[in-house]
Amino acid sequence: MAKAFLFDMNGTMINDMSYHEKAWYHLLNEDLGANLSWETVKSHMYGKNDELMVRIFGQDHFTQEQMDALSMQKELKYQEAYKPHLKLIDGLDDFLEKAKTHNISMAIGTAAIPFNVNFVLDELSVGNYFTALVTADDVSISKPNPEVFLKCADLLGVAYENCVVFEDSPKGVDAALRAGMKAVVILSYHSKHEFDHLPNVLCFVDDYNDPALNELFL
Repeated sequence: MAKAFLFDMNGTMINDMSYHEKAWYHLLNEDLGANLSWETVKSHMYGKNDELMVRIFGQDHFTQEQMDALSMQKELKYQEAYKPHLKLIDGLDDFLEKAKTHNISMAIGTAAIPFNVNFVLDELSVGNYFTALVTADDVSISKPNPEVFLKCADLLGVAYENCVVFEDSPKGVDAALRAGMKAVVILSYHSKHEFDHLPNVLCFVDDYNDPALNELFL
């Protein structure tokens, strides 16, 4: 049995990635004139917001202050659209309670900024399950760099090999692999074949009601 569960947030705890995609698509194309397809926007849906803007526009296109303002503009659009639909992925509430009764330590490791993390945790009242929280503001480089999950494990005081990561993206599972951790994939935004190159996947699930997750408690 694992000693710690480390959760990504967007697409893993809540099924909101399509709302992020739409917010980015409209900001990048309508406000910034990037002229990107939906497929291209989706391909950039990982890491910190400023990292995404640098990948698309180049290193010196925006100042940090401009990127911070654009990031907040995008997040406000995302929150306005997603808030009426905000809920945990099915079964997660019971899964968190079960992990708690088994004395499994839990943390959130996300590329989201605190503004979005608080939006989720305050609305859904699940923050009490998590002993540690690592956000975009706490790491120098985003996933697939393993820093976020290594910091989570260190804050929990659990050896890396005794952690199981819950992720929805290949970049996140790659980060878990680089941290020496196994991963459970939530199929909320990506398809199974996108993870074919990653040997650390324990299982794929649509939600937290899947019986395959019972194996984690044995």
